[in-house]
Order: sequence, then C-alpha cells, then structure tokens
Amino acid sequence: MRISKEHLQRLLMNVQKPSRYTGGEWNSITKEWNNDRLKLALAYPDTYEIGMSNLGLGILYDRVNACDEFLAERVFAPWVDMEQVLRETDVPLFSLETRHPLNEFDVIGFSLQYELTYTNILNMLDLGHVPLFAAERTDQDPLVIAGGSGTYNPAPLTPFFDLFVIGEGEEVLVELLKAIRDRRTICADKRTLLQHLTAIPGIYVPSLYKTRYNQDGTYKSVKPKEEDIPARVRKRIASELGPVPKKPIVPNMRVIHDRGAIEIQRGCGRGCRFCQAGMIYRPVRQRTGDEILKAIDRMVAATGYNEIGLASLSSSDHPDIAQIISEAKRRHDDKRLTISLPSLRMDAFSVELAKMVQETRRTGLTFAPEAGSQRLRDVINKGVTEEDIFQTTKAAFENGWNRIKLYFMIGLPTETDKDVQGIIDIVQRIRSQGKRIRNRRVHINLSIATFVPKPHTPFQWLSLASHQVIERRLQILMDNLGFRGIHLSWSDWDTTWLEAILSRGDERLGAVIHRAWKSGAHFDAWDEHFRPERWREAFAQEELDPDFY
Repeated sequence: MRISKEHLQRLLMNVQKPSRYTGGEWNSITKEWNNDRLKLALAYPDTYEIGMSNLGLGILYDRVNACDEFLAERVFAPWVDMEQVLRETDVPLFSLETRHPLNEFDVIGFSLQYELTYTNILNMLDLGHVPLFAAERTDQDPLVIAGGSGTYNPAPLTPFFDLFVIGEGEEVLVELLKAIRDRRTICADKRTLLQHLTAIPGIYVPSLYKTRYNQDGTYKSVKPKEEDIPARVRKRIASELGPVPKKPIVPNMRVIHDRGAIEIQRGCGRGCRFCQAGMIYRPVRQRTGDEILKAIDRMVAATGYNEIGLASLSSSDHPDIAQIISEAKRRHDDKRLTISLPSLRMDAFSVELAKMVQETRRTGLTFAPEAGSQRLRDVINKGVTEEDIFQTTKAAFENGWNRIKLYFMIGLPTETDKDVQGIIDIVQRIRSQGKRIRNRRVHINLSIATFVPKPHTPFQWLSLASHQVIERRLQILMDNLGFRGIHLSWSDWDTTWLEAILSRGDERLGAVIHRAWKSGAHFDAWDEHFRPERWREAFAQEELDPDFY
C-alpha cells in the first residue's frame, strides 16, 4: 500500500532534510502502477544527494522507463533520522515516485559502487520489509539483483542477492527484465526462473554454484551445481554508448555534483596498473563531437543547468574535446554556460583546456602524479614523467592559477621511503616554482591515499601495506611538508582496511557483513558513523582473520 501525501508530510516533520524523500522533481517519471507493468526499484545504498550524482543511475532510469512495459522508480538509503521515524512508525521504506514500499516491487536493483555501503544494502532491505537472505525469500518476494563495479567481485554479498549483473548494465538490464516478465507468466517458481536467467550472458546466480576452499582458506573451486548452468560468467560490454538521457532529473536539493553530466567516453587506454575502472571498462568507446554538442543543447533546454560536466576517466583524451568546449560555450554564451572536466591528464594541453573552461575565475587545477619517483610511476604504468609534472605546473602558474591540487598514493607495490621522499621533493619544487612565477605564495592541496589492491587489476594479488608502514610514511610527509600554503590530507586507515577486505573477500564475509549490520554498522563511508570496532568484533565472532584478506 502506497504512503499517502498526508502521511508522508507527518513523517517528514521529524527529519532534517525532507527533500531527500519527497520526489516529484522536474523530469522525474511517474507511471501508472498496474499489474501489466514489471516494477523495478532502482536502489542506491547511500543518501539522495550522493545517489542523484551517480551518472549510471540516471542512465538506467531513462533506459528502463523508455519501455512502456516496465516501471522504474528510485529509492535511496534514508539518513539516520528518517530511519528512526520509519522504524518507530513501522512504515516501510518506499520509492520516491509513487511511494510504494520496497516489498511491492517485482525487482529491486542495487548499484554497487563502494564497498563501505554494503551494510546500507541490508538496512534498506530490512526497512523495506524484504527478507535479507536470498534463501529466505519466497516466490512472492521481489527478486533482489545488483550491478555496478562492485559486482566484479560479488562474493561477499552472495548470501543477500538472487543474481548479479556482471558488466555494463544499460544493455543487459532491459533484456533481463523482459526475460523475468515473460518467464513469470509461464512459471512463478523462483528457482526455475533463476535457472532460466543464467542463459543471459553476464548473469551470475550465486545459489546455483558451489564454492570449495583449500585447507589454508584460499579458493579451491567455484562450480555450477547443475550441468546446464554456465561454468564461467563473462561480463557484458556495450558495443557502443547508448543515447544520453534527454531529460535528466533535476534534484530538489543541492547534490554532490549539482550540474548536468554527459558521458563523453567510456574506458581508458592508459593502463594504470592500480586502476580498476581503467581495466574493467575497456575498450575505449567515444561519442562524436556532434553527438555531444546535441546532448548539451538538449540538456540545457530540459534542465536549466548552466554547468555541464563532460564525464570520462580521462576527458582530455577525447580527440575533439577542445572543439566541443569552444562550440558549446559559443552556442550558450547568453546563458553563461560553464563546462567542467572532472579528469585531466598531466600535460600542458590540459592547462589549455582549463583556460577555456575557467575564463573568468581561476578556481584551481587538479592533477594526479600518483607516485613520487619515476621508478615507481613506471611500476604502476602511470605514464607521467618528471618533466610532464613541472611543465604542467609551470603552464598553470603562467596562466594565472595560484592553487593546485595533487593526488598521490602511498603503499604502492615496491614503494620505499625514497619514493615517499620523491613526493616531498616534487611538492617543494612546485612551491618554489609557483612563488617565482606568480611572485607570491601559491597554495598546494596535497591529497594522500593509501593504495588498495582491487580485483581484475595487475596488482590484484598483492597485499595491503601494513598499518605501521603507512603511519611511518605519512609521518615522513608531515615532518617535511609543514610549509605555509601546503595543505596535507590523507585517507583514514580503518576505512582503507575495510575497503581492502571487502573488495577481494569471499563468500564467508557475508556472515561478517550481517553481524556488523546487526551491531549497528551502516553509513560506514561517513566518518561520523563508522565504527571499525564493530567490524573487528564481527570477524572475531565468525572466527575469521581479517589479515588473511
């Protein structure tokens, strides 16, 4: 039974940000709720303002709702105040478009983008009155499925999902929904349905496979339980990028990326050995310049945005990027259109592009050398030389920038203290270079992340650097970069530790995730809610050693 507007208004009297839960945004799609349509809840396991900034969610929403036989609505993780209201009033978690409870949908599709949102998945299912474990759901319950980069190692979440979509979802999702709709008219038995769905390339049904372990805890085998189940699941890759959503939803509140976004290319040909996205989204596929410009025109007209982000793993690699920026700004000069480029490579051409998009105000430039020495940059296949770094920063200072942000990693394979000293040398030299060119102190924001080995990368079998090593190398940086104008930030060790465990963990971690959630773990990606002791206790209770992972 859907939640009435009057009931919703009473609920929202007790939460800080009611616009997270009201729906009704400009360009949102509300279809008639009837038995003829298969109903999909697109679930994002984080808050509205983060989920609404996810480009993939908008693409799937547009693609599914373009089919009259389907209905796609959105649901996000409720913040702690809304969760308390829902539990106290026994109101189930509901969708934004028609306010139907999660358990009334045919399919619930989660987007897996970050390991530290996994407990939010359990919380959303529980709030939506959906059984957590796939084995406990009946034929009348929704199918719970997942897609996204997290499915490239779905093992830790297998107890909770009926199936995973491995690969790029916009092509396979409609095919999957059609198969579910057609098969359910023939047979409502869930197991038979799941067996039938394994015939679709890219679909992994964990309940139809058996995992065996060696005595040392490592994998021995993962084999299908029956002969007609595929022994290997291959990822789905779209041969070309589908159409850009013509009318993307304009959020009711300020979100993380409060602008229009157009995916101009997918994949990256640079081959950085630490980068999971660069590996799993191969090959590179690009939209033409004309297609991108038409998409910009439609998006500005449909949304009123005066800022459009050209999304890609490396936006400056698009062969027509300069012409696209120039022509888009010319066409929409009356609207003072701003173009943002979320990812730039470290070269003088990127500085020229930045000049084009920051004509009036130099807000700052961001680059990622990643490692402090040429030896280590070669190990990770970064493809950036010391000359590239200093030529790029020289061009930035000469063109009016006073603020630069640099991303580095520590804990990389084969790293030594000498490589960390290289970070210090680079930053000090850039600082001196900027002061000489700008004749004033420049600002350098230095962001230090700890390397986390990820599945399906060349470094996937390597271990996470120890806490002691990371702390010591951070201390080296802090002791030597305490200059005015240099701001140093770094990733939290405990969140890095948990991300490393969950990113490459096996099926046994499902019990750990469940225990952690039962003890209160959710919104682990938010500093104010993350309690690593809950996870350590969950490991202890399950008699699993986190160091093994």
